[in-house]
Amino acid sequence: MELRDIEYFAVVAEHGNLGRAAGALGLSQPALSKSLRRLEEALQVKLVARSSKGVVLTPEGAALVARARELRLSLQSIAREIGDVSEGRVGHLRIGVGFAGVEAFLSGAFAMLLKESPRMKLTVTVSDNDLMIPALRNGELDLFVNYIGLSWLGEELVGEHLYDDEHVVCASVKHRLARSKTVRLDDLVGERWALPPATLPSPQRLHEKFRDAGLPAPQTAFEARSAALQLRTVVASDLLNWTSRRFVEQSPFAAAVRILPVEGVKLVRSIGVVYRREAYLPPAVTRFVMILKAQSKQLRPLS
Repeated sequence: MELRDIEYFAVVAEHGNLGRAAGALGLSQPALSKSLRRLEEALQVKLVARSSKGVVLTPEGAALVARARELRLSLQSIAREIGDVSEGRVGHLRIGVGFAGVEAFLSGAFAMLLKESPRMKLTVTVSDNDLMIPALRNGELDLFVNYIGLSWLGEELVGEHLYDDEHVVCASVKHRLARSKTVRLDDLVGERWALPPATLPSPQRLHEKFRDAGLPAPQTAFEARSAALQLRTVVASDLLNWTSRRFVEQSPFAAAVRILPVEGVKLVRSIGVVYRREAYLPPAVTRFVMILKAQSKQLRPLS
């Protein structure tokens, strides 16, 4: 049984006449009669009976017409779904998120994608690059948004810049340095810090700045991957933190935190979206990257 024979039969049933149906389809009447016979042989039933005015449906033919309408609607639905897939509006995206500052940026992109794509599912994993890079390469993630570095992208991964972020030193407004107009790096010697694990680039860069200045390394008193937990702990203690300026400024704790004007620690890093370099990139990934780029253009530049 061929799909086109069912489509032709539906037109025959609509017109009730082989000649008129053939004209509507742009076929010869013998070709249409052959199609009808082929369908009847496949189903082993009689679908139409001849009449003085043309053809009338048998009970079997009437049942097939009802199914043919359902089939036509189903085909239309399939066509729409394939179109949605091609435009990235259907699918399951597995997204890695680097830290709370990126979460704030991504919330608008998530909302936009889900609004325009009600059948899209997003699974979000919050982690760091040391875990997300292997997960992306292994196919456990479709993409991630975090700090990017050309040194580790290689030939397998593509990184697209979204915006720049600056790392700053911050403390509670109650900290002894909170009201200082200028702070030197050596003023921070002996202070205790809330930092992410030392295996990550961010604390390594901070240690480098102290080492380059000939100063003792920062003392980590509180270690956590969660930037939000680090900052919350800083607000309630005398610890210092080395984190994203955008994150601090957007945090609900912003009023309780002071960014210290420390000389010699400025570090600007690139935030971007990273995905696998593939011959065929899933449309949902392409669509989400487009949304991220549009969102990033709305961010104010670093001062």
